[in-house]
Amino acid sequence: MSKHHKDADGNHPQHNPAHPGHVQEHDQEPRAEHEDAANSDPAGGGGVAPGELQAALAAKEQELAELKDKYLRALADGENARKRIRQQSEESVRIQREAILRELLPIIDNLERAVSAARAPGSESKTIIDGVEMVLRSTMDLLRGQGVTPLESVGQKFDPARHEAVDQVSSAVHAPNTVVEEFHRGYQIGDRVLRTARVSVSKGARGQSDGEDGASDVENN
Repeated sequence: MSKHHKDADGNHPQHNPAHPGHVQEHDQEPRAEHEDAANSDPAGGGGVAPGELQAALAAKEQELAELKDKYLRALADGENARKRIRQQSEESVRIQREAILRELLPIIDNLERAVSAARAPGSESKTIIDGVEMVLRSTMDLLRGQGVTPLESVGQKFDPARHEAVDQVSSAVHAPNTVVEEFHRGYQIGDRVLRTARVSVSKGARGQSDGEDGASDVENN
């Protein structure tokens, strides 16, 4: 037969909720909740917040865009530099070619004069004429191969871009400001004048005064 302790009134003792064993059980539940909340907080455990990740990603994208822009600018600058160098090179070659060809023109002049002198009345130097004409033809072929062609001047209206007036003559058969005679021929390469022609220009019939319709207005540049 079991024995039960009774209090002074003869009743069985009741469990006291303030007993130390019960207090420990109730305190463990809120402590566990606090630990779970601490573990679930990304900022509380030393991690990176989503906002900070987005900001870092945006900064990297901005940096990448700036680097790409610098690369494209450098690429364009390099292409422009190559174009400038190519244009300068072509211009330098053109200037050098024109200078060389310009040096050949006095040779043409001398050959033409020699042919004219050999053809003078009383001259019997046919062999010399044939030889000089052959050299002249060869030289002219060389010039044509380089794109150089002679300018037609006699009978043309005076053009200061193509002619250099060294004399003015009265002429009843030529209109004023017309090229009458050519002292040395002008040449052009492509559409550019390589050398102007030295010419004499008509100033109209003798007796015409300046300022009238027949007056010449020749002026070299």
